[in-house]
Amino acid sequence: MDAPSEINPAGTAQAHDGHPSLKRVMGPGLLLFFIIGDILGTGIYALTGQVAGEVGGAAWLPFAIAFVVAAITACSYLELVTKYPQAAGAALYVHKAFRLHIVTFLVCFTVMCSGITSASAASRAFAANLAAGFGLDVGNGVILAIALGFMLLVLAVNLRGVGESVKINVVLTAIELSGLLLVILLSLWFIAGGNADFSRVVAFETAADKSVFLAVSTATSLAFFAMVGFEDSVNMAEETKDPSRIFPRIMLTGLGITGLIYVLVSICAVAVVPVGRLADSETPLATVVQTATPGFPIADLLPFISMFAVANSALINMLMASRLLYGMSKQGVLPGFLSKVHPTRRTPETSIVFTTVIALGLITFVSLDPESPVVALLGGTTSLLLLAVFAAVNLSVLVLRRDRAGFKHFSAGRVLPVLGTITCLYLVLPWSSGRPAGQYEIAGVLLAIGLVLWALTWFAHHRRQADR
Repeated sequence: MDAPSEINPAGTAQAHDGHPSLKRVMGPGLLLFFIIGDILGTGIYALTGQVAGEVGGAAWLPFAIAFVVAAITACSYLELVTKYPQAAGAALYVHKAFRLHIVTFLVCFTVMCSGITSASAASRAFAANLAAGFGLDVGNGVILAIALGFMLLVLAVNLRGVGESVKINVVLTAIELSGLLLVILLSLWFIAGGNADFSRVVAFETAADKSVFLAVSTATSLAFFAMVGFEDSVNMAEETKDPSRIFPRIMLTGLGITGLIYVLVSICAVAVVPVGRLADSETPLATVVQTATPGFPIADLLPFISMFAVANSALINMLMASRLLYGMSKQGVLPGFLSKVHPTRRTPETSIVFTTVIALGLITFVSLDPESPVVALLGGTTSLLLLAVFAAVNLSVLVLRRDRAGFKHFSAGRVLPVLGTITCLYLVLPWSSGRPAGQYEIAGVLLAIGLVLWALTWFAHHRRQADR
C-alpha cells in the first residue's frame, strides 16, 4: 500500500505512460444538459418554501444572490479546469495549490459528505412528494419510513451497478425541467386571471430576532443548495471535446438558465401562495400548482415529477459519495475494507453500504423531532460543506497563478477569486450567515468520522512500516 502522503488526487486516465485516455464524447449540447441537469433537483423543488419562510415574499432575492455567488466561484473553476483539464475537480486543484495531504483529504471527504447530506435531503423530499402525489394524509413516522425505504432502494440499485450515460441525462433533465416550466406556466395562468398578489413579491417578513440583512444571508445560505452541481461538470473535462474552449461559455450559460428559472419560480410561488402556507409545506411547488389550478388534472402530475427529480439527485449523489470513498480507500488514505469490490457486480460494495448507513442514520436522527425542517437542515448542511470547498477552490486560483500553463486558458481575473473566497467564507460562518447550529453539528460529526478513519489508516500504515 502506498503511504497516505502519496495520494494522487487527480485519479485521471491520461494518455501517458502507456495508459489510455478517456474518450472525448461530450460536445457543447451534451455538456450544457449535463450542467443544467446536475443543478436542477432537490433544492428548488423542496426548499422554495423554507427560503420564503426566512425572508417573506422576496424569496427571489436569495436565489438571485446565490446565483451571483455561484457564478463568481464558477469563474474560478473555469480557470482551473481549462488550465488543468483533468477529471478530479476540487481535490486536484487544492492538492496542486497547497501540497498538504490532510487538506487534500479534507476536501475529498467534505465533497463526499455533501453527497450524502444531499441524497438524505432528497430522500425526505421524495417521501413527502410521494405522500402528496397519492393524497396520503400521514404523519412524520410514515414519511420517515418511506424515506428510509427509498434510501434502501437506492442502495439496491447502487449495489447492482448503474451505467450512467450523458445521453440519458438529456431525458432526465427534460423531465425535471418540465416540472419547473409547468409551475411557471400554470402560475402565469393564475396571475393572468387577476388572482395573484404581487405585493408579496417585494415584502420582507423576517423573524423578530433577525434583521433583514441577516435574514437574507440565512436564506441565501439555504438557497445556495439549489445552485450546487455546476462544480461536478469539471469531472467531465477529460471526456469533453476541446474543454478549454467550450467550458467557459457552456458552464456560464447553464448557470444563467437555471438562475433565471429559479428566480421566475420563486416569484410565481410567492405571488400565488401566501408565504406562511408556502413555508409550512414540504412540497411547496406542488402546493403552488394545486393553488393556481385547483381541480385541473395536470396539476396532479407535479408531485410525481418532483419525486423523479429528487430521486435522480439522490441516486447520483450516492453514486458519487460511494465512489469517492472507494477511491480514497484505494489510495491508502482510508481503511482498506472500504475498497472491497463485489466479485460479480464489480461495484464498491462496502463503500456503498457504509455511505448508505450514514445516510440512514442522518435521516433518522434529523427526523426525530417532528417539527424539524428536515430537508432544509440537510440541504443547508450540503451548502455549508460545499461553500467551504468553494472557498478553498477560489483561494487555490490565487495560489496557482505562480504556475504558468504555457497555453491559452480562461482567466477569472484578480478580483473575482478574492471576492469568491470572501463571499463563500461569509456564508459559512455562523455569526454572519445565521445558519442553525444543527448544520454545523451534522457537518462536524461527518468530518469527525472521516478524520477518525484517516487517523486509523495512518497509524496502521506507519506501524506496518516500523515492523518491517
